[in-house]
Formats: sequence, C-alpha cells, structure tokens
Amino acid sequence: MDDMHGSEDTAPTETAQLEPLLEEASVPTEEAEARRAGSGSWSQRMSAMELPVLTQPGLGVTTTTVTTITQTGGDWSTGLFHVCGDVTTCAIGAVVPCCLDLSLAHQYGECLCLPLLPGSTFAMRVGIRERFKIRGSVCEDWLTVYCCYPLAVCQMIREMKRRLKSQTYQVSTALESS
Repeated sequence: MDDMHGSEDTAPTETAQLEPLLEEASVPTEEAEARRAGSGSWSQRMSAMELPVLTQPGLGVTTTTVTTITQTGGDWSTGLFHVCGDVTTCAIGAVVPCCLDLSLAHQYGECLCLPLLPGSTFAMRVGIRERFKIRGSVCEDWLTVYCCYPLAVCQMIREMKRRLKSQTYQVSTALESS
C-alpha cells in the first residue's frame, strides 16, 4: 500500500520535471498555438502549413499535331489482271503467293501468323476495302479470293503500296511558355 502511495506522489513530480524539457525541444508554431487555443478554422490552419510542390516549373508546353491524309473512295487503283504494273509482286505471287500473303499481313498491321488461318486473306481483303472505302461487296471479295487467290493477293499488295505511299504527314509544333 505504501508503494502505491509512493508512486502516486512521484508521478506529478516527474511530469513537472519533463514539461520544461518538452517546451525547449519543440518550438511552438502559429498552427500549434491556434490548435491549442481552439481558434481558427481548418482552412486557416491549412494555409499556415507549407504545401509540397506538386509540379516542377518547366520551359513550356509542347503540343504536336499529326494530320494524316489518306486517299479513300473509288475503285481498286489497279485491276485484278493488271499484273504488269508491279512485275516483282506478280512474280512472287505466281510462284509463292503464301509468302506474299505474309507480306500483306505485315503491311496491314497484323500478326505474321494470320495467313495460316482459314479465311484470313478474305478477311484482309474486306478490311482493305473498308479501310480505304473501296467500292465492292463481300460477295465480290469472296469470289475474287477463292477463285483467283494469287491475283487477289497481288492486287491487295499493289493497293496497300499505293494507298500508303500517298499518305501525307503534316506535323506542327507549338511551344507555350508558362
């Protein structure tokens, strides 16, 4: 019982001894004083705090615009039997049209394994016709691919070469100072 009384007597004394040390260790700020006093709103206390820098100042903002002009509409630029227009394509198409089909898949932006799938050449032909707004129908595409496969692949390669070559790129850059 005496031990309990002894510890009660020393507790206030220890706290009194620690208070001056705590006051020396911490320097009161305006925010701490306002919090102790209970005055000031949260926004006033936040304005007293320094906020971290979220963005670094830069030289300016750069905006780049790329305009692509693609020839669309109309008919196929070359006919199905127009084999003399591109002799290399015609020769490869006559000997190994499957290799030409791989090249076509690459130009079209597809996986090189696409020509291994059944109906893929037909799908690419429909896609080319839709992409460049070429007149025709799915039925015509099917007949062309399945009746004249080497000639169809040659025509599609020629079309991709001509349509992609005719694209014009206009790049404009603007620099805005901050």
